[in-house]
Amino acid sequence: MNRPTLFAVAVVSAAILAYQVLLVRLLAIISWHHFAYMIISIALLGFGASGTVLALTRARVVPHFTAAFATCAAFFGATAVGAFAILARLPFNPLALVWDPQQMIWLGASYGVLVLPFFFGGAAVGLAFTRHAAEIGRLYAYDLVGAGVGALGMVGILFLVTPAVALRLVSAAGLLSAALILLPSARRGPRLAAVSFAALALLSAAWLPSGLTAIQPHVSQFKGLPMALRTPDARVIAERSSPLGLISVVASPTIPFRYAPGLSLANTIEPPEQLGIFTDADSLSTITRFTGELEPLGYLDYTTSALPYHVVEEPETLILGAGGGEQVLLALYHGAREIDAVELNPQLADLVADQYAEFAGGIYDLPRVDLHVAEARSFIERTRKRYDLIQIPLLYSFGAASAGTQSLHESYTYTVEALQKYLETLEPGGVLSITLWAKLPPRDSVKLFATAVEALRERGAVDPGRQLAMVRSWKTATLIVKNGELAQAEIASLKEFARARSFDLAWYPGIRAEEANRFNILEHPYFFEAATALLGREADAFIGTYKFAISPATDDRPFFNDFFEWRFLPELFELRRQGAAAMLDMGYLILFATLVQAIVLSLLLIVAPLLLRRRGFAGSTPKTGVSLYFLALGLGFLFIEIAYIQRFILFLGHPLYAVAVILAGFLVFAGVGSALASRLDRAMARWGAQSVLGRKIGAIELSALGVAVLATLYLFLLPPLLEALIAWPDAIKIAVTLVLVAPLACLMGMPFPLGVALIARANPDLVPWAWGINGCASVVAAILATLLAIHAGFTATIVLAAVVYLLAPIGLR
Repeated sequence: MNRPTLFAVAVVSAAILAYQVLLVRLLAIISWHHFAYMIISIALLGFGASGTVLALTRARVVPHFTAAFATCAAFFGATAVGAFAILARLPFNPLALVWDPQQMIWLGASYGVLVLPFFFGGAAVGLAFTRHAAEIGRLYAYDLVGAGVGALGMVGILFLVTPAVALRLVSAAGLLSAALILLPSARRGPRLAAVSFAALALLSAAWLPSGLTAIQPHVSQFKGLPMALRTPDARVIAERSSPLGLISVVASPTIPFRYAPGLSLANTIEPPEQLGIFTDADSLSTITRFTGELEPLGYLDYTTSALPYHVVEEPETLILGAGGGEQVLLALYHGAREIDAVELNPQLADLVADQYAEFAGGIYDLPRVDLHVAEARSFIERTRKRYDLIQIPLLYSFGAASAGTQSLHESYTYTVEALQKYLETLEPGGVLSITLWAKLPPRDSVKLFATAVEALRERGAVDPGRQLAMVRSWKTATLIVKNGELAQAEIASLKEFARARSFDLAWYPGIRAEEANRFNILEHPYFFEAATALLGREADAFIGTYKFAISPATDDRPFFNDFFEWRFLPELFELRRQGAAAMLDMGYLILFATLVQAIVLSLLLIVAPLLLRRRGFAGSTPKTGVSLYFLALGLGFLFIEIAYIQRFILFLGHPLYAVAVILAGFLVFAGVGSALASRLDRAMARWGAQSVLGRKIGAIELSALGVAVLATLYLFLLPPLLEALIAWPDAIKIAVTLVLVAPLACLMGMPFPLGVALIARANPDLVPWAWGINGCASVVAAILATLLAIHAGFTATIVLAAVVYLLAPIGLR
C-alpha cells in the first residue's frame, strides 16, 4: 500500500468529520441545534449503507479499487455542497412536526439528501479497508488521525472564515482525495484525471456560485432574526461568525428595539434606543444606548432582575452572562462599587467593548467595570475574589426555550454543585440572583428552586426556606439565595419592591398564601404551592408526581432544561391542538424519534446483505458473532467519547474546547493504537495465549479488557484530579486532557483493526459488512449515549461502555 493511498484515506476522513462539524453549525443557523442533530444522525447512516453496498458488490468493485475510490471521493466533494444547497431550500419546518403530517415528507427528503455525501465518503473509506484488509492497522490509523485533524481543523477554520466558505473547503478536500489516489498511476488517463481533480479542488476552494452556499435567506421564518427583519427598515449592520455562533447585529431605525424581558406594567420610563443581537438567528440580546446619564436606565429597575439590589446596597457585583451589557447598566444604575462582567463569547464581548463602544457608552472602559471572557463555572473556580452579589441573567431567548430546543443542552450553570460554588464565592450575607423565564405550567423556576433547596441542604442549612426568596412578573421570575438568613428589613424591602411593580411574591420566609398570586393572576398560586411543597417533608413525593421533570440538576446529569416525563406524554399530545404543543419537550422527543429511526434503519442495513447474498457469506465465520463484536465496538467507543466530551466541558471551561480537544484526542490517539495493534497481535502470538481468571486471551481480549479497566479506574481518579487542576491556565489544561485521553484512546483504537484482520483471514466478504455495522452502531450510540446521560448520568454511561467492551470479544470466539 503506497503513501498516496494512505494520505487519500486520511484526507477524505478529515473531510467527512469536518463536514459533520460544519453541518451542525449550518443547520443550527437555519433551524435549531437539536433538529440539526436529528438530521445529521440519520444522514450518518450513509456509512452503514455504504457498507451494505460494498458487501453486495465487493467482487465487482474491489478489482477497480483506484477508480472506484476516486469516484466516491469526488462525489463526496460534489454532494457535500449540493446536498446542503438542496436541503436549505426544502420547505421543512421542524416546529410544525407535531401538528402538520406533511412535514414528515420533507423530513424524509432531508434525510435522503444528506445521506448522499456520507454514503460516498463512507464508501471511499470502506473500499480502502476492503482492498487493504491485510494492512488494516496502518490504514485505520490514517483514517482516525485524519478524522481527528478534520474535526479539530474545522473548529479552527470556523474562527477564520464563515460557514459558507468552510463548506467550499470541505468540497475541495474530497476532490483532493480523489486526486491523491490517482497520482501514483503510470497511465496517462488516471494522471490527467488526478490533475483535473486537483484543479477542481482549487476552484472549489476559491470560488463557488454564492447561491449554493447562501445561508441567511433560508433561515427558518420562525426564528427571531427573520421576524425582526420584517420590521420596516430593519437591517443587519454587522455579522461575526465563529464556532460559537453566527452573531447578527440588527438596527431598526423606524421601530427601534425596546427589549426589556418581564418589564413591569407599572413602568413609565421609555427604554433608550437599542441594537438587537441575534445568535444563530435567534437568542436575542441587546446593546442599549448609554450616554453616561443614569436616569434613562430607570426602566431596568422595573424588571425582576433588579430585586437583589433592593436587598444588598451598592454591592461588589459579579455578572455571569453579560451579553449586550444590560445587567452591567442595571448594576451601574444601582451604584455597584465594582462590577466583574463575564461573557462566554469573545465576539459578542468585542462588539460591545469595541465596535459599538460609543453606542454603549464605553461601559467596559469605566473604572469600576472589568470584562472577562470566560465560562461561568470556570471563572468561579479561578477567581479569588468574594462578592456581595452574583447575578445570572436570562441566558437564552424565550423562543428557544419554549420550543424545547435547549432541553438536551448540558449546562453546568444551574447544577447543585454550581450553586454551592456560587455561595462559596459570596461574602457572608451576600446574595445569589438568578432570573429565568416564568413559563406556564411552571417548570424552569420550580426546578431552579428545587436545585437551590438541595444545594443549601447539602451545605448544612437546617431551614433552607429562610435563605430564599422568589418574585415573578408576567414573563420572568427571579430567585435570590442569600449566604445567610434573610433579615426582616430585607424581607420588607423585597415585599415593597414587588408591590410597587405589581410583581407577584412566590416565596419569602413567612409568606402567607393570600400574599401570592395577586397581580399576574393564575388559576392557582402554582409558584407559591411548588415552593412550599419543595421545602416540606413531602418534597420527594411532589417531585415524583409533578408533570414535568424537576429533580435538581447535578454535574453528573447537567441537563437543567430537560423537563420531559414519559408518563404525561399522552396527555400533552392529546392537548397539542389546544396550545399544549409549546409544552412538548421537542428536543427530547426528536432525539428519541431519531433513535428509533436509527435502530430500524440500522437493522435493515445490517441484515440486508445476509438476506440478499447468502452464498457470498457462506463459510465458518459466525455472522452473529461478527455483528455483535462490531456493534459492541461502535457502541462502546461512542459512549465513552461522548461522555468524556460532556464531562470535560466543565474542566476546559468551554463546550467548544471540550468537543474539539476530546474528539481530536480520541481519534488521533485511537489512530496511534490502531497502528500499534498489529505489533501487539504479533507479540501475543510469540508469547502464546495468556490466561486471565482461567480464560485464555489474545490481543483482542487484552485491548478490550484494558479499555474496561482504565475507563472504570478513571471514574475514581478524574473527579478529584480535574477539580484540583480546574483553575490552571487553558493551555496546560488542554495538555493535561490530552495526556489523560491518550492511554484510553490508544487502547480503544486496537479492537477494530484486530477484528477486521481476523475476519479478513476467515472470510474477506465480511469486511465491508463489518464496516457498515460499526458505522450504524456509531450512529445509534451517539443518540443513545445522550439519552443515557440524561436519565442515568455520565458515570453510568461510562460503566455501561466498560461492560460492552468486556463482552465484545465473546462474539468472535
